Amino acid sequence: MPIQAATLIRGLLFKIIFMKELELNFIGRGQVKGIKFSQVKKTEFGYIYELNDKGRIYYEVFKRKENVRYSCVSYPTNNGFGVWGWTTTNIDRANEILADINLKSVTND
Repeated sequence: MPIQAATLIRGLLFKIIFMKELELNFIGRGQVKGIKFSQVKKTEFGYIYELNDKGRIYYEVFKRKENVRYSCVSYPTNNGFGVWGWTTTNIDRANEILADINLKSVTND
């Protein structure tokens, strides 16, 4: 087996076995303390989370980013929004953003 193929297979196995996924539901800490996060949709390339901030509902949509150092999928920090994460108050718009993430990821744009 060529070295590149072996490296690829090892990497995929590592992801399958050890990569920690994002939680489906959690309560925010730090700057988002007390906000309820609920995963609405997940694709191979991104996520939609519903945020409930004392009854105010909005959505965060972001690209899937794997943190190889910590073997986990990362949720964007404040600096990631506008770059690889976006916020909207409309679920239809959130789905459009995720569809765009998926399309660009498949076409490698």
